[in-house]
Amino acid sequence: MKYPAIALFVSLSLTGSLLAAEPPKDVVVIDHTKVAAAFEKGGVLEVNSSYRVQAGHREGPGIVEIHDYDTDIFYIIDGTATLVTGGKAIDSKQTGRGEWRAPRTEGGTPHQLTKGDIVLIPPGIPHWTTAASNPFDYLVIKITRKPAK
Repeated sequence: MKYPAIALFVSLSLTGSLLAAEPPKDVVVIDHTKVAAAFEKGGVLEVNSSYRVQAGHREGPGIVEIHDYDTDIFYIIDGTATLVTGGKAIDSKQTGRGEWRAPRTEGGTPHQLTKGDIVLIPPGIPHWTTAASNPFDYLVIKITRKPAK
């Protein structure tokens, strides 16, 4: 496997999802060819009611994201980036239930990320990549906590 730490990272992350929502009932194996293809452009590898596993590929900066119900866990596979967390999202717009996007933030804390780093971002924290190497590849697991009804 090209990314040996991914298997351990995914299993530890998914263990946390069992506490967040009803766990999935089936074992999921994601073939290495699908994983490699997802890292070419970025893409979803698996999604259910408890979590989403996604390959990320950037060639430059992104936009601000805020998730009301998701915890993001990033594992940096290749490259470097500046991730800004916190601050105030400027001109944010709701893009879905509990999902917000904005072009930028004011304030916040910059973090210099490099291969091997892991970042955990709780729900409600604005975050965005303000600079990234080409390529910048990462695995992200979103653990979803369903809102109380």
